[in-house]
Amino acid sequence: MKISVVILAAGLGKRMNSNIPKVLHEVLGRPMLQYAVDAVKTLKPQKIIVVIGNGADAVKKRLSAEDRLSFIIQKKLLGTGDALATAGKELKKGAVLVLNGDCPLITTKTLNMLIEKHKQEKNIISFLSFADDSMPGYGRVLRDEKGKVRGIVEDKHATSEEKKKFKELNSGVYILETEALDYLDGIKKNRASGEYYLTDIIGIVSREGKRLNAYICPAEDIRGVNNRWELYEVSDILRRRTIVKLMDRGVTFVDPNTSFVHPSVSVGKDTVIYPNTYLEGDTKIGDNCIIFPGSRIYKSILGSGVIIKDNTIVEESKIGNGSAIGPFAHLRPHSIIGCNVKIGNFVETKKSSIGNGTKASHLSYLGDAVIGKDVNIGAGTITCNYDGKNKFQTTIESGAFIGSDSQLVAPVKIGKGSYVAAGATVTKDVPAGSLAISRVKQQNLKNWAKRKRIVQKSRSAKVRK
Repeated sequence: MKISVVILAAGLGKRMNSNIPKVLHEVLGRPMLQYAVDAVKTLKPQKIIVVIGNGADAVKKRLSAEDRLSFIIQKKLLGTGDALATAGKELKKGAVLVLNGDCPLITTKTLNMLIEKHKQEKNIISFLSFADDSMPGYGRVLRDEKGKVRGIVEDKHATSEEKKKFKELNSGVYILETEALDYLDGIKKNRASGEYYLTDIIGIVSREGKRLNAYICPAEDIRGVNNRWELYEVSDILRRRTIVKLMDRGVTFVDPNTSFVHPSVSVGKDTVIYPNTYLEGDTKIGDNCIIFPGSRIYKSILGSGVIIKDNTIVEESKIGNGSAIGPFAHLRPHSIIGCNVKIGNFVETKKSSIGNGTKASHLSYLGDAVIGKDVNIGAGTITCNYDGKNKFQTTIESGAFIGSDSQLVAPVKIGKGSYVAAGATVTKDVPAGSLAISRVKQQNLKNWAKRKRIVQKSRSAKVRK
């Protein structure tokens, strides 16, 4: 069955009280509109048209160019009926699937169900409905005594009697045959709102005696977003769905209620996720890892057996098998950590590669560095990579030992197996196997402390006089 898709995304979203277009508000790290796009992409439609209006340029920029979307601008926001009519000229022959851009929980499974029912019953229009009185604002599906759909009345125009009698609600997801689009011309502007409601087409088609029907789907799937509270609600539902899937695949969440995981995250078997953790973006975590409390991992790849200790941040980085990071460590973007590496407390890395078996146990900054295997980085080591205008690289070859409180002023190279003495400031390359020392010669002044106390007592006596 050939279908085209129209996603309605032109609304103002006044109740969001925001300068951001409603459909660009994020649900677990992605615009809610992107979820609708992803759900319909797997249907392999002939075309995906997004009707935009409010913040049109921002919407175009935010969505992926890879999705090959067509954008139609609804110049005057005259309702959903007008929006579909605006897109009508761009539609190809075949059925048209219509859905809203503010329904991030819609699933391909539910859409496929609607399409299959539509084909089986040979309807001219089919749409999804649900029953959930806890969700206000949805139109009521009107059926006659025989159960046939006769129309939809918008919630704000429904009488109290209609609300009591008709409990089936309209989801706003439709599939229409091409001939049904001709009935859009019959929709009249609502006097109260000044808009053309797409829902009115149901009554028109019913009166013409054409085949149509509504099909019940899970209420969660079509939950829309009109305000900040509803944005939270859909985010929480999607978060729980994501965690349940990962648990089914062998991941342990110590407290699922306090872990935040984006749907794009993958986690291997027997990994343990502690409370108050954030796994974001296209993060991939291997088997048998442990993510301790307070950690945030963003767009990063972790091998198997990796330990992320408490209150650690990992951003756009890669960590090899068996490495331990933290506590209180910060891997900034483009850090490449080898296998069995230790990055300890209050260590920061940035745009650095660190070889297998290397240890930087505490209180160091390693930026723009290439560090080999089995290197020891002493506490307080700094790669001085920035001269105020440009950044330079520090190279530390395998087996080197960097003493505590060392400053390595880039560009500089520390040779294989060499040593840097504690407290050294290294400004020149250190040959392999050498020892670099940069200190003022130590002097011990005998009886200095005693003489200092005598001088202090003398000064105090003069002050008292």
